[in-house]
Amino acid sequence: MITLNFPRELRLLTPVQFKYVFQQPLRASTPEITILARPNHLSFCRLGLTVAKKHLKRAHDRNRIKRICRESFRLRQHQLPAYDFVIVAKQGIGKLDNRALFLTLDKLWQRHIRLAQKS
Repeated sequence: MITLNFPRELRLLTPVQFKYVFQQPLRASTPEITILARPNHLSFCRLGLTVAKKHLKRAHDRNRIKRICRESFRLRQHQLPAYDFVIVAKQGIGKLDNRALFLTLDKLWQRHIRLAQKS
């Protein structure tokens, strides 16, 4: 049975883990959001989030973006390759409503699945 939980093991937690992804990433992006990915040597994928105060001043706005990103990852985790992913929020992400953000993330996950199959 497939579980759709999001335990601590599926998160990037340390600066070293984030730095690894930022070194030579595969990119999929839109004007509002970028997903960086790099293969890991595990049997599952992991997620890291960066939502800067520069783009979203209020904490509840940043939390909304992070919540939707985590939910999107949680639902897709078994379809994604064994990569470390970092979602980077860019200028204008606050203008997207929840549905538009979810659809954008879905499109970017599909792009990463195709990129992983090519390499």
